[in-house]
Amino acid sequence: MADVIGELLASLRLEGAVHSHWRVGAPWAVRGPAAGGTVLHYLVEGSCWVTLADEVELPAAAVHLRSSLLQRGDLAIFPWGAPHTIADRPGREALPLAAARSGARSETSGVVRLPGGPGPETEMLCGDLLCNAVGRSALYRALPPMIVLDRNAVRREPLLFHTLAALAAKHHGGPGERRLISLRGFETALVLALRLALHGEAAKRLADGYPALRALVHPGIGRALTAVAGRYHEPWTVDLLAREARMSRSAFTAAFRELVGESPGRHLTARRMREAARLLRETDLALSVIPATVGYRSSVGFHLAFRKWWGVPPGEYRDSIPSPHGQAVHPVP
Repeated sequence: MADVIGELLASLRLEGAVHSHWRVGAPWAVRGPAAGGTVLHYLVEGSCWVTLADEVELPAAAVHLRSSLLQRGDLAIFPWGAPHTIADRPGREALPLAAARSGARSETSGVVRLPGGPGPETEMLCGDLLCNAVGRSALYRALPPMIVLDRNAVRREPLLFHTLAALAAKHHGGPGERRLISLRGFETALVLALRLALHGEAAKRLADGYPALRALVHPGIGRALTAVAGRYHEPWTVDLLAREARMSRSAFTAAFRELVGESPGRHLTARRMREAARLLRETDLALSVIPATVGYRSSVGFHLAFRKWWGVPPGEYRDSIPSPHGQAVHPVP
């Protein structure tokens, strides 16, 4: 499992990060809609309850995880932006996030005060994080809608603790510098937090509540996922992946679909397409070299697959990257 998680997190990148530092007095409640990326809440002072919206479906074994109390130093992560409510106690009528923001006011410290009451105050750092294609992959979407790390767990990872503390502190410098620090800081915090949550006994406990995570701890499917993640360039077929998993083809295909949520072939294509997009974005590698680099023997086959996946040819995809104001290209549903 460590290899699968390592490959997943190694490829995770943030393409944008918008954060705010809130302070609010009880009674209060804010309801956030489904987000386009990952959401993170770090409790600086006080406490609050985070509750997944009713429309978020949970496995029977995880129903008790719908709501959780956060206290100072705790961290809550919503990997794929599930809608949720934050409040001083469960059951309060919540103000939509847009309305809370419109009624907020900035303090001299840079902290934003939300509409609330005169009671005990809560202070938190909130981040809205836009991830690269890894954040839209089936494996990433298999992560629980909400992961909570208590302050003791956070402190066991000193780099995570100090990164969160730095993000919560007042930053100096120009806007561009602050945006860069925020982007890299939240990327570091997200990777470290997920790594902490998805290793060892913590991962096994999560898998007990969320059956989709069993793909990561399943000995056969885990081996196949590791192979696809790190050796995507090899000439894999379903038969070869089943052999890698030490399973029969039929048992492997059925288990893979059940646990991962897509066929082995589509999962392999997704991994190759993410790597091809990364090479086009981040390197000057010639277009003629990329097909073989990501596992395609035919350039024509690669170009057809890339266009079908991303909606544009590889060359056009690369040409769209330099514009900082251009629209992000996402996989075609």
